[in-house]
Amino acid sequence: MLTELEKKVIASIQGDIPVSENPYRDMAEKIGVSVDDYLSVLQGLSDRGIIRRFGATLRHQKSGFTANAMVAWQVPEDDVEQVGDQMASFSEVSHCYRRNPAPGWPFNLYTMVHATSEDECLNIAKRISEKTSVETYSLLFSRRELKKTSMKYFSKE
Repeated sequence: MLTELEKKVIASIQGDIPVSENPYRDMAEKIGVSVDDYLSVLQGLSDRGIIRRFGATLRHQKSGFTANAMVAWQVPEDDVEQVGDQMASFSEVSHCYRRNPAPGWPFNLYTMVHATSEDECLNIAKRISEKTSVETYSLLFSRRELKKTSMKYFSKE
C-alpha cells in the first residue's frame, strides 16, 4: 500500500521536471513538503523497488537529432544477451529490446538509433552490424510522431 504522500510524490515525477537550479525543491514545494521529506519518500520508494528507475527523456527533435530508426535484427537466440550488450553500448542507441519473432518477420532484437540524417542512421546500423557480425537487419524509419507520453499512475489532483 502507498501512502497519500507517496502517491503525491509519484504523481509529481510523472511529468516534466522543472528546469531550475533545484528541481527537487521546486517539486517538493509544489506538493507542500520539505525537500528533505520529498527526497526521503523518493529514496524509500526506490529502496522498496516501487521506483526502479528515474530518468529524463530528451526530446531528440529539438536537440538536432532529426532522424531515427528502429533497427530490427535477426540474432541467433543463444547470442541475444551478448549481442544485445554490444548493441546497447553504442551511444547512438537509446533502446535495445529482445522480442519474439513472428511469422514472416524473423527479427528478435531491436535497437532505436538517433542521428541527424537517415544516411547517418544507415551508417550507424552498418557499424553495429560490423561490430556484432549480425548481417540480417531492417531499418524502420520514423515518419511522424503520433503520441509520446509517459505512463501516468496517479493524477496530480
